[in-house]
Amino acid sequence: MTGRAKRKPKSSQESGTGNGEVKKVCTDESKELPLPEVNSEQRDEVMQLYKLQMPEDLYHFWDFCKELCPDSPRGALKDTLGLQLVGPFDVLAGAHKLSKNPQPNFHLHWRYFYDPPEFQTILQGGEDSQQHMGYYRDTPDSLPSFVGENDAKKGYTITQMGDNVFAAVLLFLLKRRKERGGKKAAGDALESLEVQLRERAEKLGLSLEQKTKSMKQRDKKVVTKTFHSAGIVVPVDKNDVGYRELQETDAGLKKICKAIAEAQNDEERMKAFGPLQEMITFVQFANDECDYGMGYELGIDLFSYGSHYFHKVIKQLLPMAYNLLKRNLFGEILEAHLSSRSHDDLDQLSAR
Repeated sequence: MTGRAKRKPKSSQESGTGNGEVKKVCTDESKELPLPEVNSEQRDEVMQLYKLQMPEDLYHFWDFCKELCPDSPRGALKDTLGLQLVGPFDVLAGAHKLSKNPQPNFHLHWRYFYDPPEFQTILQGGEDSQQHMGYYRDTPDSLPSFVGENDAKKGYTITQMGDNVFAAVLLFLLKRRKERGGKKAAGDALESLEVQLRERAEKLGLSLEQKTKSMKQRDKKVVTKTFHSAGIVVPVDKNDVGYRELQETDAGLKKICKAIAEAQNDEERMKAFGPLQEMITFVQFANDECDYGMGYELGIDLFSYGSHYFHKVIKQLLPMAYNLLKRNLFGEILEAHLSSRSHDDLDQLSAR
């Protein structure tokens, strides 16, 4: 690794707007759409507990599930798809008022092991693989860019599942039906649910595509895919200031991480940290020159790798990056997560 890392050429990225937020284009189709039944008090409570603005599709999906199963809306998809509504849906159901934990942290509520601060769980799937879906935001003050899916027991990859929860659940349903094959009873239930999902999404003017126009627009602003594949967005000005590439490829960085995580003893591990320490020095140069995306990328990649040996370095890199990018809430979420990062005890409303 010789020489300073270079900024990414302009041809492969577009200048960000503001703080990396992707603006959603309004069309005539969005006029006079039905409003969710969720009242302003419930909305305010969700906002107060999460400090994040929720998209309208969340509230519409809550109405949809209340119609499917009035007695237990959070379990409306359990029998057909094995999905449970969690996270902000727990607040809409009033479950937080019955919490056995006197001080639940909603930023950790159903935050799985590999969930970066940008990810917020809204649906919980199979416990064996810890499959779950959630909103992915590029900044704390923007609406989600898409709904992502992760299997925490399998790894850190985040798969994009459309830009609203109706699309994500439909895509999950289609995958589930393909896996089940020709089982008639299950097939009838899935077919009925599919029809209802499609009808409601059409009525609401929501896209059911896995990759919508707004998501493709975001792709043009993604400066690097990162280990988890969802990518990161940072503002890049007309002089290409904002991001410069790491001097290691993903494969090279993973090799460095593996050497550190699997070192046989402390002496071997200290030696293996050498190349990473050099990368951190380059990040400091980049921060001095306003290329904040470099430290952001390295921090997210180390977080995704998952080894506790990187927690100290992550705390050195990511809160700084979030602060420089004015995404401080993500820094708070990260530090809380690292202090209790686990595959277990993810329900903040249960007894501690």
